[in-house]
Amino acid sequence: MGMYPSLGVSATGLAAQRLRMDVIANNLANVDSTTGVGEAYRRKVLVMSEAPTDSGFRIPRLSGDASAGQGGDLHGVQVRAIVEDQTDLRRVYDPGNPLADRFGYVTKPNVNPVTEMVDMVAASRSYQSNVTAFEATKSMAREALRLLK
Repeated sequence: MGMYPSLGVSATGLAAQRLRMDVIANNLANVDSTTGVGEAYRRKVLVMSEAPTDSGFRIPRLSGDASAGQGGDLHGVQVRAIVEDQTDLRRVYDPGNPLADRFGYVTKPNVNPVTEMVDMVAASRSYQSNVTAFEATKSMAREALRLLK
């Protein structure tokens, strides 16, 4: 097994976490976006899963690996979908707002800035972990080439 599959697996993680940070930034940008009477922006979340076997990257699982019962080799991660969070939208009493319903309530997004910031920190840490793994693999390859001189 070469080092290129390890670089590829780290690259899939980098791409997925970058997209996750983009979606979180979009959620934060729309924290007060009301689209009409009774309607508002819905928070978006990523659905990720293990990449398919034909992704081009393959790292064999160790024989003693506890997750070996899940079968096959490791292939990185993929984003399956970006879905809307179906939790209830917020209703804020603001009878003077032109988007208020007949009872004076304006429908606001189900975006919680605190939750989004926690998710952003987690995505950032995961991204940095993938960068560290990528750099470690590059360093090992560089050192191996240096030894071969």
